[in-house]
Order: sequence, then C-alpha cells, then structure tokens
Amino acid sequence: MSGPGPADFADRPLFEPYADGLRASGANLPSRVALDALFEQPGPRPSLLDGTPIHLVDDPQPEGYEAGIAVSGGVPTREFDWHDYFNALVWRRFPRAKAALNAAHIAALQQRGPAAPRGPRRDALTQFDECGVVVLASEPALLEALRGHCWREFFFDRRGAWGRVIEVIVFGHATLDQLRAPFVGLCGKALLRAVSPAWFARPLAARCEALDLWMAGVIADPIGIGGGLRLQPLPLLGVPGVVAESDNPDYYADTRQFRPLRRVAPPAGSSVFETR
Repeated sequence: MSGPGPADFADRPLFEPYADGLRASGANLPSRVALDALFEQPGPRPSLLDGTPIHLVDDPQPEGYEAGIAVSGGVPTREFDWHDYFNALVWRRFPRAKAALNAAHIAALQQRGPAAPRGPRRDALTQFDECGVVVLASEPALLEALRGHCWREFFFDRRGAWGRVIEVIVFGHATLDQLRAPFVGLCGKALLRAVSPAWFARPLAARCEALDLWMAGVIADPIGIGGGLRLQPLPLLGVPGVVAESDNPDYYADTRQFRPLRRVAPPAGSSVFETR
C-alpha cells in the first residue's frame, strides 16, 4: 500500500477515539478477517440491539445493506478499503450508536414499506452515519459561537480551550476517510452537547462509552435526527491542529469554508441536549 498506513493517523487530531485500532492495524490496511478479529480486542464483540453479534462479510445480503445487517449481523466490508475499514472502527468504538442507527433504519423501512422512497428520516440517519460529529463543550458560549458561525471566535480566539472545555468527536466513517487527505470545504454534520466541566477529567475511553450511550438515545428518538433535530455544519479544517493554516487568524476569513450564518426561521427541536 502506498501512502500513510493506519498507524500513521493514530496521533493526528480528530482520530483520537480510534488510535488503538489504528495502531493495531500497523502500516497496512488489514484483511477483512484481521479487521474482524479486532472486534474481539478487548471485547465484547459489538452487537445489534437484539444481541446478534456483528461480523464483517464480503457481500451485502439480498435484503439490502441495512436489512441484511439486521437479519444476520453481517456488515458488508470490501477487502482493503479505507471507507469500510473506518466503518468497522466506528462499530468497534461506538457499537450502541451504530446498532441504534441500524434499528432506526429498519423501523423506518417497516413504517414506509420496502418500495417507498427512503424519506427524510433515513436520509438524515445516513448523513450522520457517514459525516456525523459531536461537539461537546462545558462553556455554553462556545456552542453559541458555533451556532452563530462565529468561526474565528470559536476556533481561534478560544483555541486554548480545545481539549480542556471543548472537543470534537468524529463519528462518520466517510469523514474519517476524508480526513486522511483534508480538503478545503470538508464539513462535518454536528450534534451539539453541553456537558459539565467534569466531563473533560474523564479518560477518553470513558468519555467515548458515555457518548456512545448518549448518541444511541438521540438516534433512537423519532423526533431526533431526521425528525426535527438540526445538525450543525462544522468546517473540520478549522479545528486547531488539523491543518497548519489554522494557526493564522486570517485563515478564518475564507468564506469558501467558513461561511456566515444565513438568518432563517429556526426548525422545530433543539440540537443541544443538556447533560451532566
């Protein structure tokens, strides 16, 4: 394989939740069998909501992608494919959220019928699955700056707050794949979560486990994603450290990616869930 291998991304910003899996993979993408074996380390293996264990398979089931996973627990995974590799790593790190996504897709399929169009709920669930991120902050002003597209304030003026009172966790496997070679305009679709200051004193693994449970609840809520809950655009190249240009305050004047807020009527629901 030419170019950086999985382990090369373990210490880069925004890959932190997956660092152990990236290091375990080494210099080259693992085979599907080797990638599947990562589900046992440290265990238990991820499972669907009904307890069916997840495993990686070659071809989709005839029922279709989501329905096939629901029937057998088999997640179609192309051999030596970065996109599918990251999908497996997300299943490993956030199994409850991924299982909740599958269950929500199946519920929508059953409600609308197999021949009906996908509909806004499934489209939004897929968008979060592919491109979703979560922004967690213990200072409400930071979340307000993000909602207001105050990009310089959010990313640069308060850059000393990153890792102490605010963090971004990437959930979408397509976004992880794109972050291997960041490009202008790369944007995540964010859920915003207000947390207490004590959140940032917890180890990363504990934070990810708690976040997994929280995301699963948001995904399962029929008035959540795709049902009125707004996903906030987040220009990922603004996160300190992702690209060298972010060290310059003038970088955030580039409206190709740091776009001003368009004033529109707010949708129903809220994108912030208060938790402690």
